[in-house]
Order: sequence, then C-alpha cells, then structure tokens
Amino acid sequence: MKRLRLGAVSYLNARPLTWALDRDPDRWSIRYDVPAACAALLHEGAIDLGLIPCIEYLQGDYRLVPGVGIGSKGAIATVALYARGPLMSIRRMAMDTSSRTSVALVKILCRHRFQINPEFVPSPPDLKTMTRDCEAALLIGDPALEVDHEALGLRKVDLGVEWTAMTGMPFIYAAWTGRPKAVGLTEVDLLKKAQSEGVREREAIAAEYGRGDTVVTARAARYLSDNVRYGLGAAEVAGLQLFLDYARSEEHTSELQSLAYLVCRLLLEKK
Repeated sequence: MKRLRLGAVSYLNARPLTWALDRDPDRWSIRYDVPAACAALLHEGAIDLGLIPCIEYLQGDYRLVPGVGIGSKGAIATVALYARGPLMSIRRMAMDTSSRTSVALVKILCRHRFQINPEFVPSPPDLKTMTRDCEAALLIGDPALEVDHEALGLRKVDLGVEWTAMTGMPFIYAAWTGRPKAVGLTEVDLLKKAQSEGVREREAIAAEYGRGDTVVTARAARYLSDNVRYGLGAAEVAGLQLFLDYARSEEHTSELQSLAYLVCRLLLEKK
C-alpha cells in the first residue's frame, strides 16, 4: 500500500484532523508546518494533500476533500488583531505571514468593516516586537492562544467575531486540498472518519497539548470545544464563497476563481 504524503498545519486547531491519522503510519506520511509552508509544499508537488489556508485553493488546479474543514462561527480566539489604541488610529499594522488567508481576512475587514487603510508590514510572530513600531498586529495560531496581550497593554480584536458580525456567516480557515486524483473514495472516507474521531478525542488532544500543565490543558480544551468548528457543510461553503469573492475584489485580478466552480471539484475520483 502506497503511503500518502500529507502536509498538516502544526497548530492545535488542526490536531483533531490528524489525531487518528498519526496512528496509521503505514497509510499516511505526515509532515507538520505552519499554514504557509503547507501551501508551498503542495504547490511544489512535495505532498499529495495539504491542510492549507483556504485562499491557497485559488493558486492551482486543486480539489477539496468534502466535509472536512477547520472553521468558526463567531470567536475563533487564534486569529486576532492586537491594538495599542482605537482601530481608527491604526496607521501601521504588523502582519504575521504564517497564513495568507488571515492576511486577506484582515485586509477585507479593514476595508469593509473597520473602514481604515493602514500600511501592512510583514513581521515574524512576536507580539511585543510587532507592536513596538506599529499600532496593531495580526497574530494567528497557537501563539495567539498563549500570548498575554493584556500584560503588553493591548486590546484583542477577534477576527472570527468581526467576520460573523459583518456577514452573519461562518469562516473556513483551512481544509484538506490536493490535485485531481490525489486520493480516492477510500481515502476521502478515512479522512472524514479521522475528523469525527478527533472531535470525539478533544479532551485527550488538549491533554497532549498541555503536557501536564493543567491551566494550558484547560485552555486548550475550551478552545477546541467552544471556538473551533469542524466540517464543511452548506453554511461553511457559503461563507467560504463570500470570503473568496471579497478576496478576488481585494486582489483586483481575474485569475482568482469563484468557489461556485471550486466546490464542484472534490477529491472523489478513483486513482
């Protein structure tokens, strides 16, 4: 049996999608990276499937694994702006570039919800450094879950909250994606089952993340239960469609394709 090469996000919110897969190393070979690195590996052909930021679907002839995704409706807790003052006073914004989806979401919200036009400054994900010369910073993933922003005198603006307040829809951050015929029906079914098993094992996953620290474990458990939503149903597809429509408008390019076309291209073909 050929092992499939997977590129998975290393953040806590992705662990329910990979928890069961790690227990079957004869079928899956998993490499863990930040979201942008997963996307780069898929674009290069170094992996068969990538758990990639949703905006990266637009960069090639890709298919989605149906029914599997990482999202939120309302607060996500790990995709946020941290600001030293009112949003209207932001002139420069430091950007964690670990995920192009989060960067695109910030730009959409700045234009359509916050009605500001700051300078966006790429930066490594260190909040203290990021806000030294900028009035606000985008931070994502586990660093955003763990950082004590109040100790730095910063206000947190949860972008999941802001997206749902603006649109009334959920937001999808990442999903398994690959080229045509990368997997067949059996693998698609196993990926769906792995998601279901991972969701059932959220407490064990939180304990794994906490490594014996009861405070960290409890925070991780609340996050996985209260913030992250798993799956890719009709509401999630509609939210993703709207995001990609906004993104296409922001990029001002005809090369970005509509999700109305993309959602019909699922990884269901037999090899």
